[in-house]
Amino acid sequence: MKGVADRMPHQVRSAAPDISDITATNQINIALVVGGRWHDVDFARLELLTLLGEYNSVRCTVHADYSKIELLEDADALIAYTCDVRPTAEQSLALARAVRGGARLLALHATNSAIDAPLASEAKIFYTPDAMPEFTALLGNRFLAHPKIAPTCIEVVQPEHPLVAGVPSFVTTDELYVMELRDDLDVILDTEFTGDCPGFEVSHSGSRTRHPVLFTRVEGEGEVVYFTLGHCRGRFDVSDLGIADTGVVDRVAWESAEYREVLRRCVAWAVHGDAWQKNLDNESSDEENA
Repeated sequence: MKGVADRMPHQVRSAAPDISDITATNQINIALVVGGRWHDVDFARLELLTLLGEYNSVRCTVHADYSKIELLEDADALIAYTCDVRPTAEQSLALARAVRGGARLLALHATNSAIDAPLASEAKIFYTPDAMPEFTALLGNRFLAHPKIAPTCIEVVQPEHPLVAGVPSFVTTDELYVMELRDDLDVILDTEFTGDCPGFEVSHSGSRTRHPVLFTRVEGEGEVVYFTLGHCRGRFDVSDLGIADTGVVDRVAWESAEYREVLRRCVAWAVHGDAWQKNLDNESSDEENA
C-alpha cells in the first residue's frame, strides 16, 4: 500500500469536509494562542487545530503566549485558549487596536484569568488579581472564581442567534465562571448559580444570579466572542501544586455535543466573521447536490 508521501498530490483526499471555503478567495491568517496552567493545553490545541484544519484558506500560526505580538496583531483573527497567561499592557493595547481595526477575537475558557496560586506554606486560597486590566477590558470580563466542577444547565438566551440557532439548552459538566463583567456584553448563553466558590479569594458568587457563558462585544470595527466552557485537564497538569500525577484525564466538558457544535460555529465565525453562516449554507447545498 502506498503511503501519503508516495501519492501524487491529486490523489490525496482531505480527511475533513471542506465546510468553509466555498466563497473564500484570499488567505485568512489566524493566530492561535494556547498555553498556561492547570489545563490540558495539548488536547485543547489539537482540538482547535483540527477545527481550523477544515478550512483550506486558513494559514495558522501557533503560540503559547502573546510575546510575538507583531504576528498576533497582523492576523485576521486571534483564537485564545489560555489560563493565567498574562499579556503585557503593550501587548493588550496592540490587540485592542487590531480588533478596533476589524480583527476578530475568539476567547475561550480561562483566557480571562490571572491567578496567583498559594505557596506550599500558605492556606490553599487562589487569588485572582486585576493583573491585566487592558486585556480584560478588551475581553469584557475578568475571571474571579468558580464553584466546584459539577453538572450545570446552560440556557439559550437568544435562540435565533446564529451561533446557537437550533441548539437547545443543555446540561454539561464544566467550570462555571464567576466574573467581573462590563455592561456592553451581548449575552447568548448563560447559566444560573448562587453559592460558594471554595478555594478562591472571591469565595461566593455574590448578588449576581445569572452568569454569561457565551457572549459578544463590539470593539470599534471588530468584535470579541467569548465562550467560557471547555475545561480539560490531563494527569500531569497540576504538578506545580504538588500533585505529580492525578491519575485522571478530565475531558468531560468536551464530550457534550452541544458544546462542540457551539465551539465549531465560534471557530467558523473566527475564520469568516459574519460570512461564516453563508459558507456553511453553501457547503450544505453542495453536499445535497453531490
